[in-house]
Amino acid sequence: MAETENKSDKPADADVGSKEQELYQQRLDKAGKWREAGFNPYGNGYRPEHQAAEIHAKHGSQSIEDLEKATPTVYTVAGRIIAMRTFGKAAFVKLRDRSGEIQVHMKKDALGDAYEAFKLCDLGDFIGATGPVFRTKTGELSLSVTKFTPLTKSLRPLPEKWHGLTDVEIRYRQRYLDLVSNPDVKQTFLKRNKLVRFIREFLDGRDFVEVETPMMHPLVSGAAARPFITHHNTLDIDLYMRIAPELYLKRLVVGGLERVYEINRNFRNEGFSTRHNPEFTMLEFYQAYATYEDLMDLTEEMISEAAKAVTGDSKVAYQGHTLDFGKGWKRIPMTEAIREAVGSALSDKDMADPDKLRHELLKTTHAEAERRAVETMNHGELVGALFEHHVEGKLVHPTFITQYPTSVSPLARRNDQNPEITDRFELFVAGREIANAFSELNDPLDQKDRFMGQLEAKQRGQQETMDYDEDYIRALEHGMPPTAGEGIGIDRLAMLFTDAASIRDVILFPLLKPLAK
Repeated sequence: MAETENKSDKPADADVGSKEQELYQQRLDKAGKWREAGFNPYGNGYRPEHQAAEIHAKHGSQSIEDLEKATPTVYTVAGRIIAMRTFGKAAFVKLRDRSGEIQVHMKKDALGDAYEAFKLCDLGDFIGATGPVFRTKTGELSLSVTKFTPLTKSLRPLPEKWHGLTDVEIRYRQRYLDLVSNPDVKQTFLKRNKLVRFIREFLDGRDFVEVETPMMHPLVSGAAARPFITHHNTLDIDLYMRIAPELYLKRLVVGGLERVYEINRNFRNEGFSTRHNPEFTMLEFYQAYATYEDLMDLTEEMISEAAKAVTGDSKVAYQGHTLDFGKGWKRIPMTEAIREAVGSALSDKDMADPDKLRHELLKTTHAEAERRAVETMNHGELVGALFEHHVEGKLVHPTFITQYPTSVSPLARRNDQNPEITDRFELFVAGREIANAFSELNDPLDQKDRFMGQLEAKQRGQQETMDYDEDYIRALEHGMPPTAGEGIGIDRLAMLFTDAASIRDVILFPLLKPLAK
């Protein structure tokens, strides 16, 4: 494809102020002067041979005298100008590349005519520089530049360096500026990357196979949530953006992939919050011949080791708390956790009485629509609602909540001793759900009944329900071995390991409300 050049002398923003317009034009003029001097301000093909971190690692311990005595070592680097001090015929410039920062020393005597091109540089420009390493009188490791190459002219100034970029809206909308201005942000996403790599290595080392399953589903399936709807023009059918990959991954277990996982995007048409983004990343994995108790052990081991791999310690500082991810996490049934929270307000007998639970829930429910919803809840839904109200937000340290009601667990296996509960757990840390897992329901007749229950819930007005998936029932009829499966929210786990208060801090480009025009 032929390259085209934008000749516009105006910035992209139609509402830019006169001062910004003036700075933009000044930089555009400088780009033109680079061209006149024979340098393409948007060229390509420059290949830096070294990184800033490499230079610091090799020479960081050498003194001024050591470097002066040694045979000069010449380096070629490239990066963005983030600081610049000029002194007439010389300048100190700080460059940032992917590995870190390095200072370069520009001198007219060494660069000749190219120094005039350097004088056209601004903060934010990208340049290449070649020269031997030395230390300044203040002891800073630097390059004495013998060759300078302009690479990219930045037409807009960077945020003011002493205050950085603090406006949250701009940080999320213009993540590129956030990364340039706030070095800690880059570290957050490098930690997130390390977390995902660790999880892959952990599961790969236990014979799990990574797969990819469809992002567009013909049915609402995999979890109880509201979907995004799209349309396929050729087939003239509506499709649903994936809520969860669960039913497809379990089809693979039926097909003989006994240990399988996927790390990918899910989409849920829900509101925004510090814990929710409509597009988010999940790990889901399934293991044949395992129970939910096996997955509790595996999850504790995986996340405990991940904490050490990402942060260096099993004890992690998070929003004023010290979270201990060391082994030995609390495990407690849901009804017992509710009883601990409400004390004498509910007895063990009361926990089995829907009317008692409804009365307790209505004491803290005031909105008329919510009260009407409570009146239609079944026993399991009431238990779940009480847990959310009284317990969930108070679970600071890693805690497994077990024995979820069957009516709120449409894909989980019933407990053999008590069919009203399932062999399921959720992991909570810092007051939020991190993981959801259960021994899988592989009885096709029971699964049919659960799907029918979801249809009945939809008829009662519930929006977060699943469709009846006939092909999935067919797959179960062919036989799925005893299996346990789990989903872990990567974004929420990354929040814990990076001390991020909002999920938007660990998603590079979170969905945001459009700006008013």
